[in-house]
Amino acid sequence: MFRKLVAIEPVSLIPSAEKALHSFAEEVVMYPDIPADDNEVAARIGDADAVLLSYTSRINRAALAQCPKVKYIGMCCSLYSPESANVDIRYANERGITVTGIRDYGDEGVVEYVISELVRCLHGFDQEPWDGMACEITGLKAGIIGLGKSGGMIADALKFFGADISYFARSEKEEARAKGYRFLPLQELLAESEVVCCCLNKNTVLLHEAEFAHLGNHKILFNTGLSPAWDEAPFTQWLEGDNRCFCDTVGALGGEHLLGHPHVRCMQVSTGRTRQAFDRLSEKVLRNLSEYNG
Repeated sequence: MFRKLVAIEPVSLIPSAEKALHSFAEEVVMYPDIPADDNEVAARIGDADAVLLSYTSRINRAALAQCPKVKYIGMCCSLYSPESANVDIRYANERGITVTGIRDYGDEGVVEYVISELVRCLHGFDQEPWDGMACEITGLKAGIIGLGKSGGMIADALKFFGADISYFARSEKEEARAKGYRFLPLQELLAESEVVCCCLNKNTVLLHEAEFAHLGNHKILFNTGLSPAWDEAPFTQWLEGDNRCFCDTVGALGGEHLLGHPHVRCMQVSTGRTRQAFDRLSEKVLRNLSEYNG
């Protein structure tokens, strides 16, 4: 059992999970707002030996260096790599601090968002049909950039509706080949796809000027990551053509200054934050704590 567990910001746990935290620590402190800077992060952690945080705050080296008693950090959000994490995992490891994260808790809502927006665009619900008359997903050439859990689920959903799926990833995947998905070089995928879905880790940028040149005109681009998958200058130039970009959050789009563009459709809400996602998140946060204590 920990001596003191601190959630430095709201961590989106269901009430029963928040209550269960008290079985892991003698003292539990839950902050209701987001810390302003590293000094406030350090002050909130104080002498705690266990820390929880979500995706809206960071625990950098500067903050963690002020907190010598920390031995466990639980990220109540996605953890895919040290580079994309909002915790300085390498420094934590140097200190012998265990850092855990969550995977695959909000993907279902994101998949539903992509299908919903694509159907509305193709059919022309509350807008002009994309190709001048209502179209189905059937036969649509769809390219997936990043075939992890989320990208794979989006590919499967589009395939169910009859799309022709190709993908780009670090390597070809045997299970994708078995489903009939084609592994293509990135620029070839961009050139032949009518719809492209970027499903990349945070801070991963693959679309540069050359890639947008291959993507070309009259295309639909989705970004389901937490940050832009592109360099902004060629992206904004591409937007001036007969193209559409769909993002659920402003972070995925690249900033509020792009919200007013007529070719941008941004929900300004994380579509993975559903009731079911909070249930899955809570279960996995408690499991991580149990496995550490166990």
